[in-house]
Amino acid sequence: MKKCHIAYLACTAALIGTGLGAAPPVADHTVHVVHPGESIQQAVDAAQPGDTVLLTYGTYHESVDVRTPGLTLRGVGRGTVLQPAAGTSTGSTAPSTGSGSAKDSKDSKGTEAASSCAASGNGICVVGTKDHNVDDVTIAALTVTGFAKTGVYATEADGLTVRRVTAEKNGVWGIATEHSVHGLFRGNTARANGDAGLFLANTVKEELGATDTEGTVVEHNRLEGNRIGVTVRRLRNLTLADNYLTGNCAGVFVVGDENKPKAGFVTVRENRIERNNKSCPKTARLDALQGTGIVLTGAEDSLVTRNVIRDNVGKSPLSGGIVLFKSFVGTTSDRNRISDNLLRGNSPDLVNTDTGKGNTFEGNSCRSSKPAGLC
Repeated sequence: MKKCHIAYLACTAALIGTGLGAAPPVADHTVHVVHPGESIQQAVDAAQPGDTVLLTYGTYHESVDVRTPGLTLRGVGRGTVLQPAAGTSTGSTAPSTGSGSAKDSKDSKGTEAASSCAASGNGICVVGTKDHNVDDVTIAALTVTGFAKTGVYATEADGLTVRRVTAEKNGVWGIATEHSVHGLFRGNTARANGDAGLFLANTVKEELGATDTEGTVVEHNRLEGNRIGVTVRRLRNLTLADNYLTGNCAGVFVVGDENKPKAGFVTVRENRIERNNKSCPKTARLDALQGTGIVLTGAEDSLVTRNVIRDNVGKSPLSGGIVLFKSFVGTTSDRNRISDNLLRGNSPDLVNTDTGKGNTFEGNSCRSSKPAGLC
């Protein structure tokens, strides 16, 4: 019988396939076990589609490029920690503009792009190209911390799953994707990152219309102490549900611009958004932030419903529980529905400074609004 790296997984599969004549063949996927002091990248490079690279408990000092479809890279929980290699900068002094992208795609196979991603200050990179997506990669059960840019970064990824990852104290984003579809982000913690804890975008380097994510889901995550908890930038067809956001300067941003199609068809439901009162200074792209629950700007046909939004208080133009805000480039928000939310102690609970058409506020439990009459 073929030798298996972990007997109870790979060899059991082989036995089932050979011992039961009527059973269909079972793929012989390998588990590559890595211990602190050993190279994660070497194990990832040796892996085949469908394999798992398992990181044991301890601290690893390296960045990792993942280009193999169907690969699972996972640890054993928060005690599996990835940090920058010795001598590289940490994220503590990196700018928090949210404008840095890891993408630098020159090679059709993504090799050079991935290498550039890791070398430029990101922790785990999942990098494909426009012609060759990296499909069905899973990153799970580990901590990425102290990287100058992003803890986990992906571009041109289809079916990426990130679950039970702790991304903290990274210079720009905790977990970020561009040009990616069918994503699932579940049960993660993103804390004290320079910009967004979770950043999902079409691209930050080109002026393009919003991308259809084809059903990306962000659920059951904890976003705490970032500049923004979750940013959804120039995307369509995405759901944020059952997340907990607290201690950020702003909880959720759904952002569009003047390009077509607009951002939209985003559902923000059943999240708990409390005390996002950290103060963040103005940047070249955005006013100072403090006391913001949810912002929709330049978005259309989106639904914000059944959220609990409490005690978000600040003096920013964007302060408030749920804020419908006219885009900084003059694009209106249209046909968005704000319904059945519970809002208490925000300053104010509901805000509408947009001049778009067809936006509705209905069934919300709230006590203050700007202009008056939205509650």
